[in-house]
Amino acid sequence: MPPMTPEQLAQEQLDAYNARDLARFIACYSEDIALYRPPAAEPSIQGKAALATHYAANRFNLPGLHAELLGRLVVGSKVFDHERVHGVRPEPFEVAAVYEVRDGLIAKAYFFDA
Repeated sequence: MPPMTPEQLAQEQLDAYNARDLARFIACYSEDIALYRPPAAEPSIQGKAALATHYAANRFNLPGLHAELLGRLVVGSKVFDHERVHGVRPEPFEVAAVYEVRDGLIAKAYFFDA
């Protein structure tokens, strides 16, 4: 099977997120994934193991969790998603997510909260 395009990879991780399938979700990310929440300059999560621990404890355990894709733009190896997230806070909220793909996996992710 050929490697996924950046757009296919972004969709795969979104589908896995919505299914709360941790193994499938984590498989989309590189071992040294760095997740940023600007304006912080340092990663809020570093490494695949830390990412798995965070999502298991803080996301995939939430019964109403769902991310709705509102728009997507692909520029080379970067995918820009506009999402509405449900089930994390009392009210849905919007984020801009940027996924940077390297060697067929998401190597960096940036989440800009509304």
